[in-house]
Amino acid sequence: MIPLIVRDSNFYMVQELHFLLNETEISTTAPSGIVALDYLRKNLRLTGTKEGCREGDCGACTVLVGELINNKVSYKSVNSCLMPLGELHGKHLVTIEGLNMSVLSPIQKAIVDKGATQCGFCTPGIVVSLTGYTIKGNRLTKEGFKKTLGGHLCRCTGYRSLKQGFDAIKEHISSESGVKSHVEKGIIPEYFLNIPARLARISEKSSGKVETPAEFVIAGGTDLYVQKGDILPYSRIDLLNTHPEMKNIVRKNNLLHVGALITFEEFSNHPEVIKAVPAIREYISLIASTQIRNRATLGGNIINASPIADVAILLLAMESTLILKNDNSMRSLPITSFYKGYKQLDKTPSEILAEIIFPIPDSATRINWEKVSKRKYLDVASVNCALKIKGEGGIIKKIHIAMGGVAPIPLFLKNTCDYFLGKQITRNAIEGAFPILQNEISPIDDIRGSSQYKRLLARQLIIAHFTRLFPEAVKVKDFYGPN
Repeated sequence: MIPLIVRDSNFYMVQELHFLLNETEISTTAPSGIVALDYLRKNLRLTGTKEGCREGDCGACTVLVGELINNKVSYKSVNSCLMPLGELHGKHLVTIEGLNMSVLSPIQKAIVDKGATQCGFCTPGIVVSLTGYTIKGNRLTKEGFKKTLGGHLCRCTGYRSLKQGFDAIKEHISSESGVKSHVEKGIIPEYFLNIPARLARISEKSSGKVETPAEFVIAGGTDLYVQKGDILPYSRIDLLNTHPEMKNIVRKNNLLHVGALITFEEFSNHPEVIKAVPAIREYISLIASTQIRNRATLGGNIINASPIADVAILLLAMESTLILKNDNSMRSLPITSFYKGYKQLDKTPSEILAEIIFPIPDSATRINWEKVSKRKYLDVASVNCALKIKGEGGIIKKIHIAMGGVAPIPLFLKNTCDYFLGKQITRNAIEGAFPILQNEISPIDDIRGSSQYKRLLARQLIIAHFTRLFPEAVKVKDFYGPN
């Protein structure tokens, strides 16, 4: 059991959490800041959920978290090593133990039949993720199947045998969506049918209030738990995800208002976002795994202030405005003035980023986002870059470019943008921007590449933007010749 350690007289952990764990209702006063993985393994001795990297990379600790929305339960796969226990109040936590039945499910059977497990350490998390994928009710595809496996490392078996199980699994999945059809097909246990009514009763119970000032404010926790996971369980914390008002996406006139707690996955799947950035699903698929994207928030990506923050780079190019809240007062500022230096923000310690607002692009505006990393998927960028541009008659009327990995902050390329305004989209005009670009950036040598390499990437990504968005005006061969 994890002890409740009292560090000082201001220790505040008096909350009582209520949630469903598989088919059992749990009431606990365990610290809200401990991660679900530790609570499962150490407090409850449910060891089917494995402890691996504790950084959200390996997927061995994957669980499903179900939330009651409009009388239906929506399930998401998450890394339990980065999921604070306090966020489970009123939700349904599903582990591998909660998926086991008297006979193997079609997913478990396919893994066995195809020899897709050896030591078995990673297998529980894989079963959980694939089950979550089928529960969504979307049409199953090989591409979706592979992306679901993207958040899992398996060093014994490899992935070929896992992918071979796709056809066998698809045979058992009805075209009908919904829990009832999945229970009938033997994919999930029968107790799932009663979960909505049981969650409705739990949601009426209070999880308590935190009265003392928080030492840490946690959104998705995907970075903070990696950095400070050893002290968060016994610290005073404020879980922002208990604030539903920060989880909306609303269009108001020609502006899109995005709550800071919207996750990467929610952002990329929202119809209004897809209208504004048609290729957003393609971009987001290059960022982390499904489990991480189900937890990582837009606000967290901005506040973390990483020089290579993927979503922050896109939001810089989208001319975003940030809404900062401090108790009952609020202020707004452009994201371009938010970053003052490495990990230095125009923000007081008591302020919380509540909302991101950006103008919805018109039909003449084009958007592109590029990323170069050592791996195509599931890797941090060496250099990333986003561009929003409006051209009329081949003349650049508006342009906004942001680049990551080339400065101590996510960088808005003001001088480069100023140069491009009014220019004809030609090879000469694009090449004329390169000296200005190189003066505006200041990359350093690090594990993601040398300064010289990043300067080359910066040039190449500008070329990639224009050749992708304006193939009628410039082509790749214009810059590199026939060879």
